[in-house]
Amino acid sequence: MRQEQATKMKPMPPVSKRRDHDHVPFIRLRNVVKVYRTAAAGFAALKGISTDLHRGEFVGIVGKSGAGKSTLVNMITGVDSLTSGEVIVDGTLVHQLNENQMALWRGRNVGVVYQSFELLPMLSLMDNVMLPMDFCGLYKVRKSQERARRLLAQVGIEEHMHKPPTKISGGQQQRAAIARALANDPPIIVADEPTGNLDSVTAEGVFGLFEALVRRGKTIVMVTHDKSLAKRFSRVLMIADGEIVGETVN
Repeated sequence: MRQEQATKMKPMPPVSKRRDHDHVPFIRLRNVVKVYRTAAAGFAALKGISTDLHRGEFVGIVGKSGAGKSTLVNMITGVDSLTSGEVIVDGTLVHQLNENQMALWRGRNVGVVYQSFELLPMLSLMDNVMLPMDFCGLYKVRKSQERARRLLAQVGIEEHMHKPPTKISGGQQQRAAIARALANDPPIIVADEPTGNLDSVTAEGVFGLFEALVRRGKTIVMVTHDKSLAKRFSRVLMIADGEIVGETVN
């Protein structure tokens, strides 16, 4: 996998800390338990997680493979159902939404960035970015096309907007995935190991994009096993065996 051109990656200043006056939790998890049932027995992936996340935070969820990191963010996004507890996002009881309500709520409020990009290979980058807009119906076709172009320009790959994902590098695909996550201007971005498949230079560029989004007011929750990134988050939650075992505010 080739590296991204360094000239496209502008240096990013440090992420600002949470504003002191912002005391109202944006995302609240209360005693969240997730048990996966197997033929033999149940496996508790989350064991009573409780925490508050605030607007404008860049939160890192750090832990080893199998610690429960991805399961935790799946609770926030509503991708997976919880066994017990509560997930409240900006006043919405996410765990009580039905399937249709959940899909619409997620499309308007959460942008998700995956390690494996999850772009549709038969569509151009522009069409991939337009998909969430078409689903939620927030923009007319002409507006969604222009918005998709602007978002691809924002992440530095406008010149590739008519190409399919298979014709660009891994780092460019991740940038396209970030543009897609921003399609409906959601307040929350959830990223699950977004730099895990990238070389170090490309990963730095992608992380810099997240830092820039936080400065613009987005709330970002990022899963990673890379402890070296810990000091660059505004807050870090350490996860082990389905529990929060440590928390650091930078």
